[in-house]
Amino acid sequence: MPKRVLTGRVVSDKMDKTVTVLVERRVMHPLYKKFIRRSKKYAAHDEANLCREGDTVRIEECRPISKRKTWVVIERNGEAVAPVLPELR
Repeated sequence: MPKRVLTGRVVSDKMDKTVTVLVERRVMHPLYKKFIRRSKKYAAHDEANLCREGDTVRIEECRPISKRKTWVVIERNGEAVAPVLPELR
């Protein structure tokens, strides 16, 4: 089964080796047929602490790293992030 990949924006980089990524998606309202925005925050692993607030990142699903962290940053502002921990990829 392929790993899910999401694109979002970093909203917090205050934690060590972790960033909070806001992922927005557009869904159609079932009754009114209007597109509305739904968003969710994910905790993602950033081994080298490269990501800063406002960066656009791509995150990939991985094995659980901690209680909330099951995603790893694979791309930052269109540039691939070198995987420091190969067992996470």
